[in-house]
Amino acid sequence: MSITGNYDPYHQGNNGTGYHRNSTGSNGPDRPDRCACCVRTMKWFPVLFIVAVIGWSYYAFVVQLSFFTVSSILQRVLFLLFYHLLLIMFLWSYYQTVFTDIGRVPSTFRVPRSELDRLLRAQSEEEQKRILEAFSKNLPIMTRTLNASVRFCEKCRLIKPDRAHHCSVCGVCVLKLDHHCPWVNNCINFTNYKYFILFLGYALLYCLYIAFTTVLYLELIWSSSGKEGKIDGRFHILFLFFVSLMFAISLVSLFGYHIYLVLLNRTTLESFRTPIFRFGGPDKNGFHLGKMNNFQEVFGYDRKLWFLPVYTSQGDGILYEVQGCHASSTYDGHPQNPGSSASLRPNGGSPC
Repeated sequence: MSITGNYDPYHQGNNGTGYHRNSTGSNGPDRPDRCACCVRTMKWFPVLFIVAVIGWSYYAFVVQLSFFTVSSILQRVLFLLFYHLLLIMFLWSYYQTVFTDIGRVPSTFRVPRSELDRLLRAQSEEEQKRILEAFSKNLPIMTRTLNASVRFCEKCRLIKPDRAHHCSVCGVCVLKLDHHCPWVNNCINFTNYKYFILFLGYALLYCLYIAFTTVLYLELIWSSSGKEGKIDGRFHILFLFFVSLMFAISLVSLFGYHIYLVLLNRTTLESFRTPIFRFGGPDKNGFHLGKMNNFQEVFGYDRKLWFLPVYTSQGDGILYEVQGCHASSTYDGHPQNPGSSASLRPNGGSPC
């Protein structure tokens, strides 16, 4: 655990003012800071691409297929009714995933300047470990690093809560970080994980619905290609079928994988980096509480709200139930927070 190598006192710039000196010797914003706006703008390009594809698919399905191709009024009404229901749920979930604020680590986990100075002056890794252990003794954390030290973020200068990780794209530590998704320009984390799952599910249903409804008319469209006014619409519908099928194939694997992770109470990061517990050591299934309990931790207890993109996830993103062999009633002799770990449910955590 290298702390001294990355320690930059109080996040200040090279001259101690928060600015760097430019080539002329005067204080001012550094050139990379002026480029940050361009970088932030470019991060929205994948989102704009998704919105553009949805807009084009709306035109192709509603105008070219439903109004110009489907002749039956009843069939047209049914097509448009189910299409708009799926579209609303799809866009609602996507909006929630994109614009929900990430879960940030509370200030109680931030290491004060006096402790940071002690870490900087520490002569050995063992001394650093002791300083972090002393500071975090009253914090509800049960996971550790490979060398059994408290998980400390050198960039954010804070103790990481269980399942929290630093996102290099957002530049902050994020609660229950799953991954950073460029297609939503946001971290998939504790606050929007349910929305992300619903977004994948409704996007898959949206693509499958379009594919199954357009395939019924492909032969008719192709056979009438010689008629006036039909050629342009024919290619819109033809491309709509193949694009929706292509997205559906990619979504089915991604959606299935995240449902698998939900049922195991595991994040994408935890599937590649096994959590290490203070009591019991490494355990990829340390947060596994049974499939239904795992599902309810993300989707909540109210079944009527499971498939709506409204917030129903359980907990606060800091305290988690763990399997019994990883739980302890004390932290370094201090009583465990009554709302933490295995005490979140009446029966406590599951046995290992």
